[in-house]
Amino acid sequence: MIIDVKDLEFCWQPDTPTVLSIDAFQVAEGERLFIKGPSGSGKSTLLSLLSGVTAVVDGSVRVMDHALEQLDSVQRDHFRANHIGYIFQMFNLIPYLSVVDNVMLPCRFSAYRHARALTRGKQLESEAMRLLQHLDMDHGELHQRAVMMLSVGQQQRVAAARALMGSPELLIADEPTSSLDADHRESFIRLLFNECREMNTTLIFVSHDASLQHLFDRTVDLSEINRSNQYTTEV
Repeated sequence: MIIDVKDLEFCWQPDTPTVLSIDAFQVAEGERLFIKGPSGSGKSTLLSLLSGVTAVVDGSVRVMDHALEQLDSVQRDHFRANHIGYIFQMFNLIPYLSVVDNVMLPCRFSAYRHARALTRGKQLESEAMRLLQHLDMDHGELHQRAVMMLSVGQQQRVAAARALMGSPELLIADEPTSSLDADHRESFIRLLFNECREMNTTLIFVSHDASLQHLFDRTVDLSEINRSNQYTTEV
């Protein structure tokens, strides 16, 4: 198992309602998992805990056999930089960097992913271009443009290429298709699947759009495994 969660209890502040109460949750290596649930059900909170952005207080969260609750914030940051790619709902691209520089960004923070990227391409830029092309971004000089000049769909692909740079073992996608129409959503997901399959990357894809779940190996309804019935505004 690449992820093994046991007896997880989480609230944002002491004496506030419990947001997550999960007895057990596992994800197999190489799996393509769809997590669904309404807004405020704790989806983004769970992702924050799985990626080590938020500290685990009660329970156990093991990712790649690392117990995140035993790591301090610096150790969690290093672990995330080395092993986890993250596609944000709002993409979070750096506006003053070119498309290719945005894609290469993870390799600036992780020597491990830098080395892995170079096993797939002779130079970081060639690997960045390969990812962009595999994600349907082969448009001549487009890669030299500022990312804010791109369409929403193009920015989405850049964000996915950045998350995949350096072949992370785990890819987390938080509502990455919410701005796209149905045809473009499915096309993007299939492109993402192809790249994850080639890299043997495990994919956790979170969305409130249940129409996408048939594309995935397995679906988890967070409201069914989360014993807390307290829906709250996600932080």
